[in-house]
Amino acid sequence: MTVKYAVDERYYLRKKPELLKKFDEECELWRPVIIKSYHEEFAGGILWEARKEFESLIPQIPYIGGDENRRTQTFVESVISLALYRAMKKHAKTAEETGKLLYDALAARVDKTKQTMPPKGWEDREKYLKERRKGAEESQERRYPGDYVYHFVSGHGRRFDYGYDYTECASIKFFHAQDADDFMPFYCYLDYPSCGARGLGLTRTKTLAEGHGKCNHRFRPGVETVLIWPPQFVKRGRTK
Repeated sequence: MTVKYAVDERYYLRKKPELLKKFDEECELWRPVIIKSYHEEFAGGILWEARKEFESLIPQIPYIGGDENRRTQTFVESVISLALYRAMKKHAKTAEETGKLLYDALAARVDKTKQTMPPKGWEDREKYLKERRKGAEESQERRYPGDYVYHFVSGHGRRFDYGYDYTECASIKFFHAQDADDFMPFYCYLDYPSCGARGLGLTRTKTLAEGHGKCNHRFRPGVETVLIWPPQFVKRGRTK
């Protein structure tokens, strides 16, 4: 028998003040990068427009379990970036331009002296991995159609400590619904500086956004994540 899970249709609306506060915090991290790439007046205007875009997106974000799903926060973060892309697109800026701004803003947070410090919780590896394995198993239940679906991969401490193979991505589904497929590969690429800032060494050779059958994230906590721009998929496109 298929179990039906309740959908809280007002979840994001109730959290709107909290979500807008999070957006404003991101804006302040984006602002110096946008000023450097364009100018201060453009930065002020584009961030105001992006906030309006995000506000309009909040009621449209699919419910994937709310506070019970640790991926909800990740999903919301992707929508915050989507809002900037939508604002930039209205000013004839490309997905790559938006991706570079976000990449630079995240890369600026990477503290080279702390990047090789493992993330919080890694000191109790058994518990850390158990929680992540459980999340992967729950995703296989496909409780909500807009959610992520992924498998946990044990690395046994050889080339990596653990990983995920994503076969479905909440962000890809939502970005597609918002006509933002061209931005999705650039958003995925932000995983590198994001993991670097958290001391979570990341390697990956495949992504759903680039047309592969899965995203194969592999992690080594406490190992430096290599940060390179532009992404390989951009380089390949330019050599065609």
